[in-house]
Amino acid sequence: MKYWDAIIIGGGMIGLSTAYYLTKKGKKVIVLEKEGLGSGSSGRCIGGIRQQFSTPCSIKLAIKSVELFSLMKEEFGFSVEFEKSGYLFLAFTEEEKEKFLKAIKLQKSFGLKVNFMGRKEVKKLIPEIEDEGIIGGAYSPEDGQAYPFYVLKGLALGISKGGEIRKRTKVVGIIQEGGRAKGAELEGGEKIYSDVVVNAAGPWAGEVGKMAGLSLPFYPERHEAFITTRCKRMSLPMIVDYRKDGCYFQQRSNGQIIGCYTPEPRVPGRRIDSTFQFLKEMSFRMARVIPALSEAQVLRQWAGAYTMTPDGSPIVDETDLEGFYVGSGMSGHGFMLGPGVGWALANKITEGTWGLDMREFSAGRSFKNSELLK
Repeated sequence: MKYWDAIIIGGGMIGLSTAYYLTKKGKKVIVLEKEGLGSGSSGRCIGGIRQQFSTPCSIKLAIKSVELFSLMKEEFGFSVEFEKSGYLFLAFTEEEKEKFLKAIKLQKSFGLKVNFMGRKEVKKLIPEIEDEGIIGGAYSPEDGQAYPFYVLKGLALGISKGGEIRKRTKVVGIIQEGGRAKGAELEGGEKIYSDVVVNAAGPWAGEVGKMAGLSLPFYPERHEAFITTRCKRMSLPMIVDYRKDGCYFQQRSNGQIIGCYTPEPRVPGRRIDSTFQFLKEMSFRMARVIPALSEAQVLRQWAGAYTMTPDGSPIVDETDLEGFYVGSGMSGHGFMLGPGVGWALANKITEGTWGLDMREFSAGRSFKNSELLK
């Protein structure tokens, strides 16, 4: 009977990152993915990477993730198209400005290069922007983007050197003994054994938690996105418009524009159907900010699931079932925070310490505080 050092449930950004950093530590890891790699949320995200958050743990975790993203080209042997192309959060009201200024003060205390720009500075940064109504914006040139599929490929190749990835493999139960996790049972009856099981199942993390006898507050909801054909290069950072009818989008290095918005009312569940309403609305909202994009041609649109928590921050913790860890509820930030989460989980599993302050992400927290820059 073969034992593994760790079983990772979920082949998305969190699961693969955790397995990758465990493999780097010499651990024999198996990843169990019920469909294909990145088939949940990771393969449907828009690739943004930022450090501009409003809580200490999120900021420090994001800074660690950017550090790890910057090492991937050397580690993987190929580019993941990581670039520090910037993030700009637009302020249209004094209330938004004050929220950004408060966050900037905290972000700077951790060494992040970030400033609040006035309207003229925003226009200078992005000459193509329609600046009517804009008060200013929070900008960091150290935020950016990467290509999710290249990142997932690099992580998977690294794992294969010392572990195993099994796709089309559905977990149906968590093996327990004496109050601790001992492995996973697969559809068809096969059992895989380990004293460490990581629930990185994204939108399905709640169901996997129930297999372990846990009630985890995860709430999947549908979000849509689209990408255009190649446009004139404007070097657009990720532009975040928090108005009720706003959106967020960025220009990829090849000139394509990729973006999405948060629907109101929210659409619960793991639905991946896309709508004409989104296509029409997203086109309008994006062109309202950058009028030159009114001529952009949409190449493809799709939908995927965010896995939300009550406070908008992830749950990354060892649970009440000893040896059963969870890394999910990323609330739309799984790709950007994934390397840091995987690195921290690998540290906790092998060394007993996270390597970062992760208390904000504990499974037993009150969920009273809320991430302001969702």
